[in-house]
Amino acid sequence: MKNKNIQAKIKPTCIWFILLICLWSGPGHAADLEDLFVQVEQLNIKRQGYVLGAALNPGQLATAAANPIDATTEDTFKFKDGTLYIVAQQTTNRVLVMYEQFSDLPQKKIQDLVGDLYMGFDDPTVLAHDRVVYWAWAEQGKISSQAFDRAQKNKKTLAVLATVKCISDIKIMENSEDPALGQVYYIISSDPILKFFSQG
Repeated sequence: MKNKNIQAKIKPTCIWFILLICLWSGPGHAADLEDLFVQVEQLNIKRQGYVLGAALNPGQLATAAANPIDATTEDTFKFKDGTLYIVAQQTTNRVLVMYEQFSDLPQKKIQDLVGDLYMGFDDPTVLAHDRVVYWAWAEQGKISSQAFDRAQKNKKTLAVLATVKCISDIKIMENSEDPALGQVYYIISSDPILKFFSQG
């Protein structure tokens, strides 16, 4: 019952994000999947030594072999390194998705996680409702909040190549004496790359 309540709380936020992604995911410039992988790897979006779009190194492959998790998409494999989940392409060993998810965390622990993401990725592209933090990259680099605001104002589509999305079901920054525990997760991925797999 508790998980259903949590899912009900964050569902509107997830819908908002789906709409945002649809607005941002303009036509890509890459001719094929390999081009996309190269572009995303060059952005150097990194978490715990793993780089989005890059091939796993021998040590990471050994970790994958020792900690497998069932994958649900063809030509992919999934594993866990500590609390970090990684999904990679079977044929190239390139990283497709990285994510962490936590339940029953106090606000301070959620703030610590978000602070760690800030340290890794600097200021976010979007901070919404004190529950959603979103970093986005185009081929030229990270999209600033100012660039996002200008695009919204001018009704322009931004061609997003990769994102980090962090969603909490309790407020992140606003100090609260509320002892409630919350659920938080973040996911690092490239929607243009993932479209190749959803179509397959």
